[in-house]
Amino acid sequence: MVARWLIVNADDFGLTPGINAGIVEAFERGVVTSASLMVRQPAAEAAAAYARAHPALGLGLHIDLWESIPKDGDWVRLYQHVPDDAASVAAEIVAQIERFRALVGRDPDHLDTHQHVHRLEPVGSAVRAAARALGVPVRGEPPLRYLGGFYGQTGVGAPYPEGITPERLLELIDALEPGVTEFGCHPGFVDADDPLGGTMYRVERNVEVRTLCDARVRARLARGDVVPCTYADAARAGLTA
Repeated sequence: MVARWLIVNADDFGLTPGINAGIVEAFERGVVTSASLMVRQPAAEAAAAYARAHPALGLGLHIDLWESIPKDGDWVRLYQHVPDDAASVAAEIVAQIERFRALVGRDPDHLDTHQHVHRLEPVGSAVRAAARALGVPVRGEPPLRYLGGFYGQTGVGAPYPEGITPERLLELIDALEPGVTEFGCHPGFVDADDPLGGTMYRVERNVEVRTLCDARVRARLARGDVVPCTYADAARAGLTA
């Protein structure tokens, strides 16, 4: 029987000191195995320093091109690092990979994108090309699976607290299929009025820390029928290609 491997990846490492602290807590005391670094954000250097000192934490690049938020029934750009054209996007991805190397001292073990914009073009083609050059996987690309069902808001930013309970996380673990699956998560210590607190996703991050560190969740993964891992672990086992 093919084993069930699980990567629990915390996005937005490097966004703020509070988010860094929440990710560290969920790694040291919880079930987080991996994180994705935002190299252009204010707390990136501190996040990279932690990753260098703790190589057991898997670390990928959270490619950060722009962020959109819902407003008046539409999505608008909150910020934008680069124009939408293919050449600019590709150049920015290369620049962020180089910044990752400078901060961490090695290549990322996978690539993903802020707000999953690699599901759209021209970003998707540029991300896949960069991943091929690095020899690393892209989030959600077969044979890997990505599940975003652990999340505390709806698709339009409304609160969805039942999405980040221990019961929800246990349900997702129990339903895992054979092979390698990544659960995305967004732990952090964030005040409701923090202007850099993950933008539209703020206080939910505090709840995620508690859930990811919940004793029932830790005990479930200790049962042995699911293998907690990083992208690098899965690659060494020949499961990422």
